[in-house]
Amino acid sequence: MSDERLLLVEHSRGVVTLALNRPDAFNSLSLAVLTRLEEELDGIANDPKARVVVLTGKGKAFCAGHDLKEMGADLAFEPVRTLFTHCSRLMMKLARLPQPVIARVDGIATAAGCQLVAACDLAICSRESRFATSGVKYGLFCSTPMVALSRNVGRKLAMEMLLTGDFIGADRALAHGLVNEVVDRTDLDEAVGGLAARLMEKPRAVLALGKRAFYEQLEMGMEDAYAVTTEVIVQNALGDDFEEGLRAFMEKRKPVWPD
Repeated sequence: MSDERLLLVEHSRGVVTLALNRPDAFNSLSLAVLTRLEEELDGIANDPKARVVVLTGKGKAFCAGHDLKEMGADLAFEPVRTLFTHCSRLMMKLARLPQPVIARVDGIATAAGCQLVAACDLAICSRESRFATSGVKYGLFCSTPMVALSRNVGRKLAMEMLLTGDFIGADRALAHGLVNEVVDRTDLDEAVGGLAARLMEKPRAVLALGKRAFYEQLEMGMEDAYAVTTEVIVQNALGDDFEEGLRAFMEKRKPVWPD
């Protein structure tokens, strides 16, 4: 399969869908897949027409993590370091992307695949979906997936998943904050589309500003977080979007957001 076909890209009315396309390999993250994802995210970040990103996988899995066959073929310092550096950089790009990213999950999401779900801003999964940080079962602790996982779920569940490598089901993932919603498989596209539509109704610049501030303050102490977000909300309040939103509120109509 050509590198271009490893990731299918669809643009539809402001929503960009990125579909991992290695179904025979459970959409595992080869170096080529990571590279394609990074390339597309770089382009999306600078595309004013792209309002929402949906990340999904073709076939029976969302993503089974890293390609262990590829890793095993060249288990030396430089290629292994390059692979994990690429993957960590990709996860950071998802957080830094101006657009909100929705994970559309149907099937298993394991190791770096579970990390990918946790790294997205929002996630909706089918009832059949299952999640695991399973590397420990193969002698490789999921150290980098731990970063995103532990910022989504509580410590006890994160440690259980990391130490055992066992799967959790969709309902438990929902109860502990790994996903936003669980739906029947037949309703998955409608649920993801509905969430994307709700995001599309909001001003693009304000979502970008808010997303950036969210991740920035998340790693700070309370005093620093309030200092940063105070500056952000002042900037927001003095911008065109709030001016229009306030006018629309006063006039009892829907706002028309500036481009």
